[in-house]
Amino acid sequence: MSINGSAVASLDVEQVVSVLREQVLALCAEAPQLPSAVRLSAGDVSMEVEWPLAPAAPAPVVAAAPVEAVPVPRAEPVAAPAAAAPVKAGTVAVSALTVGTFYRAPEPTAKPFVAVGDTVRPGQQIAIIEAMKLMIPVEADRQGRVVEICVEDGTPVEHGQALMLLEPVS
Repeated sequence: MSINGSAVASLDVEQVVSVLREQVLALCAEAPQLPSAVRLSAGDVSMEVEWPLAPAAPAPVVAAAPVEAVPVPRAEPVAAPAAAAPVKAGTVAVSALTVGTFYRAPEPTAKPFVAVGDTVRPGQQIAIIEAMKLMIPVEADRQGRVVEICVEDGTPVEHGQALMLLEPVS
């Protein structure tokens, strides 16, 4: 999204920062990895997001002279990483949309957003993931009853990791 100079004049600084913040959160949620730097600005509006550079491709190897074949030991096959625990029958997982730290409450001494047994509705905030000092709300995408909270409060989570299990309700 871009905001032209005349639109900025009609918006106050808080509105501009709010729009920029929303755009950064949207970019972070859709990106395959978190950015390495985020810069926001309100005067003359700017938003800069940097992602880590991909490792450079190795330079091609050019042999100066023929080389004798040297036997190379065979590597043992690497086991695939263990799959995530299967979702219990009749439940649906609410998964992390980004990598970060999972929090059940808006602040350490506050009551958790939801507890096991609570019924949630679509769009209801049920947790927070902190990613690069940004607090990203986790919202239920459907109505259901919380049957399990899969992650401990304050625990790092991966993109796609199940955070809670919901039992659909009518």
